[in-house]
Amino acid sequence: MRCPPEPDRTMDFLAPDQLAAFLAAAVAITVAPGPDNLMVLSLGMSRGRRAGVAFGLGCALGCLSHTALAALGVSALIAASPTAFGLLRWTGGAYLVWLGVQAIRNARPAQAPGSGTARAEDLRALFGRGLVANAVNPKVIVFFLAFLPQFVDAGRGAAGAQTVQLGVAFTLQAALIFGAIGWFAGHVGGWLARRPAVGAWMDRVAGGVFVALGARLILSR
Repeated sequence: MRCPPEPDRTMDFLAPDQLAAFLAAAVAITVAPGPDNLMVLSLGMSRGRRAGVAFGLGCALGCLSHTALAALGVSALIAASPTAFGLLRWTGGAYLVWLGVQAIRNARPAQAPGSGTARAEDLRALFGRGLVANAVNPKVIVFFLAFLPQFVDAGRGAAGAQTVQLGVAFTLQAALIFGAIGWFAGHVGGWLARRPAVGAWMDRVAGGVFVALGARLILSR
């Protein structure tokens, strides 16, 4: 009696139907109202489209860190340790609160879309803040740990490689969606730029959004 052949443990790319199903779910999750796109929207409205796009791309690329953790199994260890998860939750929440307080303290009129007034160092700083805000969010860690494995085909082998590809695909679609949100939110920023007082208040509103999300993360269970 011949034994069934062993599944092929080498894998180049995800199957087309596997990738299509994953992207459909990923896009639906990304466009649904949530902390990330809410932060991108509020920042784009208060600082202009270049700032919104920079922060949005940072948030999206932060997903790569969660992809690596999920592929290595580190996310499972963090989720299983109440101490580690709690520490990360407090760190992420405190960082968001700090971002919000800084936005409120440094409130300024909105920048017109495409005005070129946003300095390169400001955009790099916003990109970095988006990157860190996503990377230290423990709920995103748990989300990736629960979401990515659902689309891994165990019969094709190389589960780690599949996880990495799924994470990269999620990151790319998130970059497109967050970038678009930041870009179009900047058009509202153009209207605000012609009304300096309103623009400064929108900066405070954006800061309040960050503070509220950070407090919610700290207080969540």
